[in-house]
Amino acid sequence: MKQQVKVIKTQREYDAAVARLSALMDEEIVPGSSKESELELLALVIESYERSKVEPVVVDPVEAILFRMDQLGLKKVDLVPYMGSLPKVSEVLARKRPLNLAMIRKLHQGLGIPADVLLVQTDDAIDLSEQPSYDSSQFPIKEMLSRGYFEGFRGTLREAKDHAEELIRGFMRGMHLQPTQHARLRAPMHQSGSRLMDEYALLTWRVAALKKARQIKLKSAYAQNSLTDDRLKELTRLSRFEQGPRLAQEFLADLGIALVFEDHFSKTYLDGAAMLDGERPVVALTLRHDRLDNFWFALLHELVHVKRHLKQGHDFIPDNLEDKLHSQTQEEREADEGAREALIPATAWAEADLLGSPTMEAALALADQLRIHPTIVAGRVRFETGNWRLLSSIKGDVRRHFQDQLQRHSQSD
Repeated sequence: MKQQVKVIKTQREYDAAVARLSALMDEEIVPGSSKESELELLALVIESYERSKVEPVVVDPVEAILFRMDQLGLKKVDLVPYMGSLPKVSEVLARKRPLNLAMIRKLHQGLGIPADVLLVQTDDAIDLSEQPSYDSSQFPIKEMLSRGYFEGFRGTLREAKDHAEELIRGFMRGMHLQPTQHARLRAPMHQSGSRLMDEYALLTWRVAALKKARQIKLKSAYAQNSLTDDRLKELTRLSRFEQGPRLAQEFLADLGIALVFEDHFSKTYLDGAAMLDGERPVVALTLRHDRLDNFWFALLHELVHVKRHLKQGHDFIPDNLEDKLHSQTQEEREADEGAREALIPATAWAEADLLGSPTMEAALALADQLRIHPTIVAGRVRFETGNWRLLSSIKGDVRRHFQDQLQRHSQSD
């Protein structure tokens, strides 16, 4: 009688299958017969059951290293080039310190230890024959750790630096960006011709801003030519409301533009940036100057970049609004002029004659005429005259509106 081969689920079924297989193997089975098929199927289901019950053998990377050391006659000191120092070698071999990705790559490339053995405790599929995409040592690890950029990591700064490559891989996942791009996009980024922009800090800030932008649900896709002069003027009129900055974020979301906020990093001297994430425009501001007039000017400045300059191949325009040399470039002049015109049109500014008579009454009258916040007018007066004490009672801050997006950090430029 032909027996039906079934998937084995219990020990009793396993024992019965093994007994049946043994009996078939004692018979002289005709090739192509039903018994031959039964034997083959039994062997498969028995193997499958055994595999499900036997714990897989986990190869220990440390044992593999010790084995290779024995093969090559190496001592601990010979592993220093692969692990950084003799104490690290001792800690790794004693299983007191885990291998980091930099060590794993060097051990694989230098000693030929199989990649799958060394990577047994990692989750990512990594090609150890390739050099990493980024120089992890150049990233601002300390600031990134303080901001919680390394999701799931709870170690110390020392441990973060020791595992920088793994942490940076996680942080940069889904971002196909390189720090060298920024130098090609613009004139040299510096302040007063003396302080250079830290490209890796700028890259980190850009990635953090893009991650925030991807969390914003925009109500529509951005359409070219939708950011008209009238729309910009409509936006500036929101400034007169107490919640104006928040309303601006909603206004831009309706147009398909993400507005986000991320604190600047040390050595970036950054006020904001206009950038593309695929087809989606993103405006990111640092609010490093917590002044309402600075917020509105920086926002309009970046929106002019979105309107006139942002495009594929020129998809990241960072701005330090205090950089005098940088402001001499054509696109920066256009962004400055466009922002000024949207906030306070040239004709209205000239008629108000606030430079000749910078009184409180005149400033308030112009703000009321244009339906904008008086701080914008006062800020323009202070900027044009270079006297930052003028109209000092007209002021406002903005960071408090976005405490859910910003964190305060102790930074120094």
